[in-house]
Amino acid sequence: MIKWMRDHMVATIILTVLATLAAVIIFANVTGSDKRVQRVVQHRYAVADPQFRREMGVMLGPAVVPGNRVIHLRNGDEIFAAMLQAIASARHTITFETYIYWSGDIGRKFSTALAERARNGVQVNVTLDWLGSNKMDDGVIEEMKQAGVKVERYRPLNWYSLDRINHRTHRKLLVIDGHTAFTGGVGIADQWGGHAQDPDHWRDSHFLVEGPAAAQMQAAFSDNWIKMTGHVLNGDPYYPEVARSGDVDAQVFLSSPSGGSESMHLMYLLTIAAATRSIDLAAAYFVPDELTQRALLEARARGVRVRILVPGPHIDSDAVRLASKAQWGPLLSRGVEIYEYQPTMMHVKLLIVDEHLVSVGSTNFDARSFQLNDEASLNVYESKFAHEMTGVFEDDLKQSKPYTLEHWVNRPWKEKALEKFVIPFKSQL
Repeated sequence: MIKWMRDHMVATIILTVLATLAAVIIFANVTGSDKRVQRVVQHRYAVADPQFRREMGVMLGPAVVPGNRVIHLRNGDEIFAAMLQAIASARHTITFETYIYWSGDIGRKFSTALAERARNGVQVNVTLDWLGSNKMDDGVIEEMKQAGVKVERYRPLNWYSLDRINHRTHRKLLVIDGHTAFTGGVGIADQWGGHAQDPDHWRDSHFLVEGPAAAQMQAAFSDNWIKMTGHVLNGDPYYPEVARSGDVDAQVFLSSPSGGSESMHLMYLLTIAAATRSIDLAAAYFVPDELTQRALLEARARGVRVRILVPGPHIDSDAVRLASKAQWGPLLSRGVEIYEYQPTMMHVKLLIVDEHLVSVGSTNFDARSFQLNDEASLNVYESKFAHEMTGVFEDDLKQSKPYTLEHWVNRPWKEKALEKFVIPFKSQL
């Protein structure tokens, strides 16, 4: 009896320890940093006000730097051609970080191009998110490594990193010779190919950046490279003197759970609070938290026109659609305009405020991007570019259908029932 009690006690202790450990791991994976914004940011100035730039550059992120050239690239045909051409032009360094990298025609073209440059003496460093690249053939990675490409997988599944397995890098960064860079929404996979001509080819945008902001993107890449390898990429090949390339002021904004995930959330809240005339938002995954919803509603109360473009019948996550749509009622009732893109999956991440500020990059409009993922956003402060991107946004609206309050009230009862199961998990979608 004593032995049985002793064995039972030992088993109970072991189970308790394991249960506690599992709870700690789960909690660590579903939470971000300790910093939390708990109140809506007050409207104190417009996005064109110098005070707005000071706070964006001093309180939150890197400095807003002048002298940049930013080019919008629409859909895979334009995007991949420009990226592959830039890779082929590299003479000294290539740094490349992405979430999605899958086997297929597009993936093969990129691995071949990167390997070719490495064989010709270019220092090529590649960061692939372990989860996002799980559909990539290991043989392709090995071929790149044999050619001299340094490939690192971000947070692979290991016992000592289980507390961070849910924290992924979602950044999309490509930097050539320290002076030419790309960021945006595309992953390296075949569904981003083409020109959004059918449901199998997605609608997306990417951006070519030349000038000082490219150096900030290089620093963004280095942020995770140091975490993985402990190796600092420095010197003239990575950070050359960058000449003025245009007239655009810009900054590259970073966030991660280990380095201030709430900063990206606060950046969006400050931007919405600064709006005086218009907010145009294209969001592939629009699952706003309560604070962001209130910020949008307060903008509407100030008379700001708010237009939100989301995927329509073609979306790669039904759970996201349910969690998103469940929250549309208060927005629609206050005059927020919501449109559903019809031809294919709309994967764009684009925010335009007062036709002056444009924010693009990898960041989705949801709690996962704001709190759990490593993200990078390019903020552009230039009315001409904002006007151009408003035209792109409105071109997409022409292929979309407005979703009204009546539609929301009369959505199917099955949809309403399923929403109740999804909403508690919206921060993880």
